[in-house]
Amino acid sequence: MNYENELDDLIMTLVKEAGSDIHFTVGTFPTVRVNRELIPLTRKKELSAEDTLGFLRIMVGEKALTDFVVNQELDFSYEHKKEYRLRGNASFQRGFISVALRLIPKVKTIAELNLPEQLIQIARERQGFFLVVGPVGQGKSTTIASMVDLINSEAKRHIITIEDPIEFRFDPNKALIEQREVGVDTKDFHTALGHVFRQDADVIMIGEMRDLETISAAVTAAETGHLVLSTLHTNSAAQTIDRIIDIFPAEQQSQIRLQLASSLIGVLSQRLIPRISGGLIPVFELLLNTSAVSNLIREKRTHEIDVLIETGSKDGMIDLDRNLAELIRKGEVNKDDVQGHIRRPSLFDRLL
Repeated sequence: MNYENELDDLIMTLVKEAGSDIHFTVGTFPTVRVNRELIPLTRKKELSAEDTLGFLRIMVGEKALTDFVVNQELDFSYEHKKEYRLRGNASFQRGFISVALRLIPKVKTIAELNLPEQLIQIARERQGFFLVVGPVGQGKSTTIASMVDLINSEAKRHIITIEDPIEFRFDPNKALIEQREVGVDTKDFHTALGHVFRQDADVIMIGEMRDLETISAAVTAAETGHLVLSTLHTNSAAQTIDRIIDIFPAEQQSQIRLQLASSLIGVLSQRLIPRISGGLIPVFELLLNTSAVSNLIREKRTHEIDVLIETGSKDGMIDLDRNLAELIRKGEVNKDDVQGHIRRPSLFDRLL
């Protein structure tokens, strides 16, 4: 098999079908995900161990392939024909190589993505800490990229991104942009953040916060005059704040509460829901750090934050249940498709 030509055909199939992911697993057909449904490409042949190895070699090269065999896990990015970018992961299962690829869409504007317009003002902030959270595959990186793109189009600011791997590539517009990839340009997230203070950055985008050291450095950066944008795998705004605090040792938690109370801009929790007209549409919970929210963080009363979000529309906050109900009333989504995301069923029913 000519793996380069076959990979080209498979990626273009993914693009034409408006799919999001493609999987190469030994003993199965190449499989694409379209609107969250997995579809085996049965016109292709079932993949052998030689096939998955051949595809991976084309995408990462011999050095990375050798490292992968030793480490047994590999995250990578792949640029196809200088037009399409994909985020990849290679792993072993039953001793064979499996590869998962996600197609990275073109950077879109906040308006094109149907994101809350409040994000425009947040992207224009000079300093502070803003998080986009949610489970895997809910568009967090896409949302962050739209904010970085807005800054790039409007402001003469120095943007540094730290990613694993680099997903969206940005061409400098008004801003100066440097994109650093973990494992290629820097050892890890917290090492890169430790040096960013000497790099005259205005905006720091961290692909994902994974450990105490990274979170601590990010919060410090937000306190010291930087706008910090990042993502976290949590389910709600209040849970996000608790998760950040809980990752610190008990003796440091009072300090991190004070730091968050003063530096946090807000938290956007998002999900992607099937749209009646086709494709996916985002739904949100948006917490903004008002003086009342700041007090709750300082006073260890984060369990009350949900109430402030529910009643905080005048402050620009967005309640998830209200957002879901509004989309149903507009005929954008079906009620059956949102059931797993409803927080307060009795309130939700009244909103309809």
